[in-house]
Amino acid sequence: MLKAFFLPCLCLIASGLTALSEIKPGRYNLAEVRDASTLETRVVEDWQPWGTDAKVRRKLVEVTVCEWWPGQKVRLPVTFLAPANGPCRNIIIGNTGVQLKAAAVTGAMLRLLRDHGVGIVLIGMTSIDVMEPAGKLDVGMKEHFLKTKDARHTPAWIWGMSDMRALTAALAETNVFQAGKVLATGGSKRGVGAAAAGIADDRFTAILPVVAPIIDSPGGPYVEGMMPAEITRANEQFLADLLADKVPNAPASARAPLVSRQKARADERITVRQARDAGWSEAELKAACTVAWEVCRTTSYLPALRRRGLEIFYNQGSNDAVSPGLRELGRRFPDFPIYVVPGGHHGAAKETGMKKQVGSLPEVDENLFAFAQHHFFNARPMPAPPKVTSRWDGAARHLQVTVLFPDQSEPQQNELWWAVDRHADYTLAMEYDAWESVPLHRIGPAKFSGEASLKMKPRTLDFLTVHQHAANGSTLTLSSPLLYLEVR
Repeated sequence: MLKAFFLPCLCLIASGLTALSEIKPGRYNLAEVRDASTLETRVVEDWQPWGTDAKVRRKLVEVTVCEWWPGQKVRLPVTFLAPANGPCRNIIIGNTGVQLKAAAVTGAMLRLLRDHGVGIVLIGMTSIDVMEPAGKLDVGMKEHFLKTKDARHTPAWIWGMSDMRALTAALAETNVFQAGKVLATGGSKRGVGAAAAGIADDRFTAILPVVAPIIDSPGGPYVEGMMPAEITRANEQFLADLLADKVPNAPASARAPLVSRQKARADERITVRQARDAGWSEAELKAACTVAWEVCRTTSYLPALRRRGLEIFYNQGSNDAVSPGLRELGRRFPDFPIYVVPGGHHGAAKETGMKKQVGSLPEVDENLFAFAQHHFFNARPMPAPPKVTSRWDGAARHLQVTVLFPDQSEPQQNELWWAVDRHADYTLAMEYDAWESVPLHRIGPAKFSGEASLKMKPRTLDFLTVHQHAANGSTLTLSSPLLYLEVR
């Protein structure tokens, strides 16, 4: 069985690597980020009522995010949604498509806008190959990264810059938006942008990234060709088994979209061949794997972010290759605020058979509403991450788990989830690992207990607890960190 902690180029600390190389972490100049005069704002649709809703107004503009390299400006559409009367000091920064048309909101964002007066700012942001100039921007990005060795020329950097500039554009509408509390959210690449913005810019007071990397690099090394050979072999075998219909939990139809996804991911990154042709050293190849994503690696900045008061709440899938390293997160940061969806996926074509896609789950949308109610209005508590203790009885193949909420929270629904002999991060098989659950029972104030009985002795055991806490009209679903046992 492949071990989970096998990628040295992803687990090395960026600062140690850069000491051996010239790879520079992406940096943000906050004076430039906050300079509204460089937005070059073009009004596409001025303020007007949003459809038939006289209580909400909307505006569409196009702004300059930055001059990414000399002569190449990046311009994106921004939709503003706000209450019809008075300025709002509570703002959500989110995302929409890159098409130059006004966007709408649904679900939690719509409820917060209409019923609670929260301003919504949506910047059009997506994969680099689709951003204008489409088909050329991504090529130029890679060329400049290879030439300058500056991680400013990576997807994570521009996604974070987009969210920050969206806030700058909103605050330029002084009669509508005023600096107060700002929550950034988004899924996948947009979650990367939310995290990077929250890390770099203290105008942001909260982040809720969804299926976004926290501690390790998404999908594999940023330099294509640096994936360990055993992972590559495992994935090739998995695809062959899919073709032969030999994978119990995955349909044969999954092969084509999985291959397509791998290609799309690779196309946005540099290759070992390109880097070596550009004169990069082996140390620089390894450094780039980590440094390319450093702007959004929340755990690298956690003490400073907590001192600043940034509120953080991630929503992740346990079976998501884009947010790997959950075992390491649980080991090093057991109090990290998170909801890990057991068996949850990143999002994929229906042919993959991945049905538990985290970004579309109703409880994840409700989490945005509940977290915003807590952050903006103090209308509900945010339960502290639970503290979990466990005991494994090898003879009985029995796992005993006890959960304590240190802030005396009393979630109304509580479960223990586990998975046996999981595959390694970055393997395709990991995305199809199965999970089981049993209820947790209250055994005292803010204390719960549960037991998992296994039919066969496992080699490894991953487990976590999931809790639903209802308060003042909203329900927050959170979990313990992902915990891990090697069974001897």
